[in-house]
Amino acid sequence: MLFSLITNVKTIKADSINDYIISNKIQPATTQYRQGTFNIWTPYRYGVGHPEGVVVHETSEANVNAEQFVARFNAQWPTLQTYVHAFVDDTNVINIHSTDYAVWGAGPTANSRYVQVELCRVNSYDAFARSLANDANYIASKLIQYNLPDVPGQTVLSHQQTSGMWHETNHTDPVHYFDIWGYNMDQFNDLISYYYNNQKTYGNIYGESKNVIRVKNNNAIYVPLVAFSGDGQMISLRDHGLANNSAWYTDQSKDYNGVTYHRVASNEWVAETYKI
Repeated sequence: MLFSLITNVKTIKADSINDYIISNKIQPATTQYRQGTFNIWTPYRYGVGHPEGVVVHETSEANVNAEQFVARFNAQWPTLQTYVHAFVDDTNVINIHSTDYAVWGAGPTANSRYVQVELCRVNSYDAFARSLANDANYIASKLIQYNLPDVPGQTVLSHQQTSGMWHETNHTDPVHYFDIWGYNMDQFNDLISYYYNNQKTYGNIYGESKNVIRVKNNNAIYVPLVAFSGDGQMISLRDHGLANNSAWYTDQSKDYNGVTYHRVASNEWVAETYKI
């Protein structure tokens, strides 16, 4: 065939939470940009607008959502002596300080290098999955915004990793919280990489474009194909078919007897009715 079957740029390991996010195509929340009350405008060590990556935090406090944490930090940061760029939960991503400037989240060395985002605790599997999708998409988008590579341990670090590297804090988040859900930083890095690579290649997080169709035949194990003769008549291709739940590039469409067909090879077409 002329057009190859699509495969994801990044193949992630088969863990149930990442699979749940991707198979359900959970759509991350749009980032809300609000200027908080933090009025310390500190450049990173290489200057304004030059972070070197992202530190992943977790709030370690149950039953407090992103909106509530934003309100608390804006009211209390001079006393708390801490501030981060964003809070994420299962429904919101709220960025409260420009990521062009440093904040106070993981000790002086990490602060001078990294964007910092806090993941809020949630109480259900679905909410946890949605919060991960929101967080991973935010992190992937920040790496792309600042033209940074996705390198776990270098451009994406947990707070535990920065504590171990510079010994300026003793925090171990988000490791314990992830462990509660049977999840870990390796899996989260896989999800970030999946979103990062698909955003850079396709412009969207699930690696599909307007020139891609996904097909399924609910009545058979394959999706039938047809061809068209020189005089425009349709011919069934009994020895050709597409796998169910497969995605294909298509460059042309045509109508025949009230049905739209999409071309997936030089003269092989699939009916719109099989599109999912």
